[in-house]
Amino acid sequence: MVIELLKFKLAPEHRERFILVDADIWTSSLAKYPGFIDKQVWINPHDQGEVIMIISWLQRDLWKSIPLADLQQINREFDAKFGFEYVMVESSEYEVV
Repeated sequence: MVIELLKFKLAPEHRERFILVDADIWTSSLAKYPGFIDKQVWINPHDQGEVIMIISWLQRDLWKSIPLADLQQINREFDAKFGFEYVMVESSEYEVV
């Protein structure tokens, strides 16, 4: 199993909308691809503008087989629905041992 860790920074007042739109667009889209296991959303109690997403994948090759065009389309849908600025400040990959 591999873990995809994504960390975002955004205006604190948009955090809840970010999480809801992410679940509606990203999580529901990724769940359709082979290898997707689950997704957790972590919030930092000391930084209301930070959101961390932990996505579990069965195998790295299944995760990386998602076509780039699909990811770009999902991202466009997310951006259009969310409607506010955000920045991905970290994107990391981990193996579960």
